[in-house]
Order: sequence, then C-alpha cells, then structure tokens
Amino acid sequence: MELRQLKYFIEVAEREHMSEAAEYLNVAQSAISRQITNLEKELGVQLFERKGRNVKLLPIGKVFLNHVKEAISTIEYAKLQMDEYINPERGTIKIGFPTSLANSVLPQLLSEFKQAYPNIKIQLQQGTYHELIDIIKERELNIAILGPVVLDDPLISGEPLFYEKMVLLLPQHHRLAKRKSLYLNELKEEDFVLFPKGSIFEKLVSDACYSVGFEPKVAAEAEDLDAIKGMVAAGMGLTILPESAIGNTDSKFTTIIPISFPDLKRSIGLIRSKHRKLAPSEYVFYQFTVDYFKNRLSDLDNHLA
Repeated sequence: MELRQLKYFIEVAEREHMSEAAEYLNVAQSAISRQITNLEKELGVQLFERKGRNVKLLPIGKVFLNHVKEAISTIEYAKLQMDEYINPERGTIKIGFPTSLANSVLPQLLSEFKQAYPNIKIQLQQGTYHELIDIIKERELNIAILGPVVLDDPLISGEPLFYEKMVLLLPQHHRLAKRKSLYLNELKEEDFVLFPKGSIFEKLVSDACYSVGFEPKVAAEAEDLDAIKGMVAAGMGLTILPESAIGNTDSKFTTIIPISFPDLKRSIGLIRSKHRKLAPSEYVFYQFTVDYFKNRLSDLDNHLA
C-alpha cells in the first residue's frame, strides 16, 4: 500500500468520478484506475461500485475513507512538525475564527503577529461556533479563536484572553433609542431579532433574558450577522451583540446602547485539542496571542489607574 494510492483513493471517493479526480490530480485516468484496482486487490475488498466513468463509494469504502483521511492527516502533520522543527519561524499555521471576530479582534492581532513573524504563513478558516469546536475535536484544525471560550469540554483546552461587553442594537427611531443605557428587563415586551435557536448568540441572549425573568419575543431569525443587523436597521426588532460583532454598523439606521444591568459579557479565547501537541509555528502564534492580549489589558489598566 502506497501513499500515492491512498491520495488517489481519497480524491476518487470524494468526487465519485474517475475522470474528475484524474483532472484534479493531473494524472492519467488509466493510472488512477489501475492504482485503485491494485489497492482493492491488496485489501481483498471492493471499495467502489463502477458505473462507467462514475463510481459510487460502497459502505465499506466509506469506513476505509475515514481511516485513510485520518492517516494522511497524521502523516502530513508529522511532516509539518519536522519542517518546523528545523525553523519554527518559517512554518504555516491555520487558524479558525467566527464571523463575529472578523472585523476588529482578528485583523489587529494578525497585523501585529505578521510584523513580528513575517515568514510564518497564515491560513484562515471561517466557521460557526459549533463548527470550529467540532473541527478542533476532529483534529482538522489545531487552533481557533472564538467566544465564548470553551472551558468544560474534555477534548478541548481553552485559554481565555479577554472579556467584551454585550450591547443593545436597535432601530434609530425606536422609542428607547435616546436612552443612555437600559436595564435588560425593560425589553421584555420588545421584538427581538436573533440567530436560530441553538446557536451560541441565541443562547447568550436567551439565557440573559431568562436570568431577569422573561423569555425574548423572537420576531425574526437569521443565520448571518449582517442579516441580523440589516433586520434591526429595517425596524424588525432589536438585538444584543458583542461590541466587536457590531463593527461598522450604519449609525444612520441603528443605535447602540449599553446594558447597565445585568453586566453582560462574553469571553474571547483560544481553543486547541487536548490530545494533539501544537506544531512549533503554531505554538509561536499561541504564545504570541496570549502575550498580546495580556499586554493590552495591562496597558488599559495603567491608563485607567
């Protein structure tokens, strides 16, 4: 069994089309077909059902695919660690992040990091809160920055970096728009625009409302952050978001108001798998990020003192 065979198998299995896999790999279709046949002979099982140029992965083939992908990932990770052991400041790191951190937190951090380590390449992978956690658990990604940071998962190691306030976003002509601040329980009769039930922001808002004695009246839902803000601007309701998620919201149509009670915050932090050691360049980024926010908080404390 050769590494080349396994890579061919993955492409054919995921595309279920021999010629498309051949084109992507820039290899003759006959060569790929021959290698797949040799692989099946070695394993003693048929992995695909053949229908001309199309192939269908059989159930046993799906089992084999899962194992092969994990094996290839482990081999590539081992090679990465060997390369970076030689020079940890010339590696490549892949960082997961959610949309809510894309406008402020992440750009500032990465700008500082690139100045300090110009030869480390950065690849970004965007995902929802739960997607990023699953990807870390499956070891497809080694580091993600998100909020709230995960602290109670047996497979995840979480490192809180800082806390940010949750604020109220409402239409500019709303009856409460002139207020300097609001108590959360003043919103019990208001219409809310929220993410779908089960999403992390929906849970944060709902839990906060429950804590002061009411269930939010959901007038509209959207899965996209910009759509949520657009619905608020259109007067469909109000919402509660982290300050960093509001970003460049058009102030002509919306107003941001602090919530004075309860003190709503979310943690922002790094997560990583407890069962995989970071590659050298990943560790460089991890430690840089921890120090970066520690220094920012220290500077803020000194400014306020």
